[in-house]
Amino acid sequence: MPTLMQEQPEPQRNEPHRARQMAESFGVDAERYDRARPGYPDALVRQIIAAAPGPDIVDVGCGTGLEARQFLTAGCKVLGVEPDVRMAEFARRTGVEVEVATFEDWDAAGRTFDAVVAGQSWHWVDPVAGAAKAAQVLRPGGLLAVFAHVYDPPPLVAEAFATVFRKVVPDSPLNAGPPRPAQDIYQEMFATFADGIRKVAGFGEPEQWRFDWEQYYGRDDWLDLLPTTGGLTRLPPDKLAEVLEGVGAAIDAIGGGFTMAYTTMAITASLDA
Repeated sequence: MPTLMQEQPEPQRNEPHRARQMAESFGVDAERYDRARPGYPDALVRQIIAAAPGPDIVDVGCGTGLEARQFLTAGCKVLGVEPDVRMAEFARRTGVEVEVATFEDWDAAGRTFDAVVAGQSWHWVDPVAGAAKAAQVLRPGGLLAVFAHVYDPPPLVAEAFATVFRKVVPDSPLNAGPPRPAQDIYQEMFATFADGIRKVAGFGEPEQWRFDWEQYYGRDDWLDLLPTTGGLTRLPPDKLAEVLEGVGAAIDAIGGGFTMAYTTMAITASLDA
C-alpha cells in the first residue's frame, strides 16, 4: 500500500467514505498537516480554472486550505466544506471561508458554483451521492474535478515503514494483504470515482488528467509528513516515535534523503450546459 495510507483504506477498499473515524482524524495536528503536506501542481490549478465557466469554487474536504489558497491566489472565489472543526478553524485563519459539514449533508442554501473541487478528499465522499450533490450545486457547464497525489517511496523506506508498522500495530487492518503499488490502488479508486459520476444524470463522460513532478525530502521532512497520514494520526506518542525511528534509520541508510516522484491524478467531468 502507499505510505500515505489514508488515501485508500484497505479494509474498506470500495467504501472508504464509511471509515469516518479515520476520515476525521487528520485535524489532530492541523498545523503539521498544513506544513508537511504537498500542494498541487500549478498546471492542474490552471487547467481546472480554464475548464470551468467562472471563478466560483466549492472545495470539498478543504482541510487546512492547501488547495483553496492556491485557487484564491489564482483569482478564484473559494468556499470550503470541511467536516473537521479543527481543520476548518485552521483554514479560516489562513483566509479561507469554510462551512463545517460533510459534503453529502452540506446545505448549499440555493447557492451555485462554477466548479466543485476535491483535493485528496473525494475517497471520503460517497462516490454517487457526492457526484449527485455536485450536480445540484454546479451551474450549467460547471466542472467537477477530484484529484490526489500518487507515489511510492523508495523501496528501502517503504519496507522499513511496513516492517515497523506491523511490529507496532500488529492487529491493524491496514496490514492486511501484501503491499500494492500506489498506481494500482489509485487507478481502482479513480475508476470508482468515474463510475459514480456516470451514475448521475447530467455529467459528460469523465476525463482523467495526469501531472508528473518531483519533490526532495530530507529525513526530517519525511518524518514530519508521516504523522499526518491516516495510519498514524491515532497512534499514541510512544508507538508513533517507534515508527518514526525505524523509518528515519532507513532514510539515513540511503544518504539522509530522497527524491519522490509524484503523479497527481485527476478525474474531471462537466455538467451539461
